Amino acid sequence: MQGKLIIFSAPSGAGKTTIVQHLLKTFPEKIAFSISATTREARGEEQNEKDYYFISKEEFLHKVAQHAFAEFEEVYSGTFYGTLKSEIQRIWDSGKTVIFDLDVEGGLRLKEKYGEDALAIFVQPPSLEVLIERLTGRGTESKEKVQERIAKAGKELSYAPKFDVILKNYDLNTACKEAEDLLLQFIEA
Repeated sequence: MQGKLIIFSAPSGAGKTTIVQHLLKTFPEKIAFSISATTREARGEEQNEKDYYFISKEEFLHKVAQHAFAEFEEVYSGTFYGTLKSEIQRIWDSGKTVIFDLDVEGGLRLKEKYGEDALAIFVQPPSLEVLIERLTGRGTESKEKVQERIAKAGKELSYAPKFDVILKNYDLNTACKEAEDLLLQFIEA
């Protein structure tokens, strides 16, 4: 059975994770979160098989060779992220729509692969300056990693027009309400 997918993408710090978490709390009967696989270490209180599937680089590359991913990429040097086909199918089998929190390039690859069955939403931050403040304020990563994310963010912002919808996250409550409306329109169409 093939269902629908809703993809939220944005540069790190734009608020996509917060919006996706809001939607998961609001519509638990309609959507389920696609857990990505990654080779990076867990941050803070992240848990394996809840936040990510934390796997070794060797295991990740083995799965690539087996064509187990719907999409994957080396997001940062030596750090891979990917969406397992089995994860998408698990959610469809439960009768729910899959919701994603992905980097920009991964989101566009999924949209390309699933076409009309996917809604790709780009979360637009108020400005690059606000994005930098959010990233440095997290305190969860080294200065080098923050700089890497900031450098990538400038490029990612240019991809916004390639998405189905640009959701402006200038005010979180407004963005969450608009995301609810987009989700319901797409699922019920």
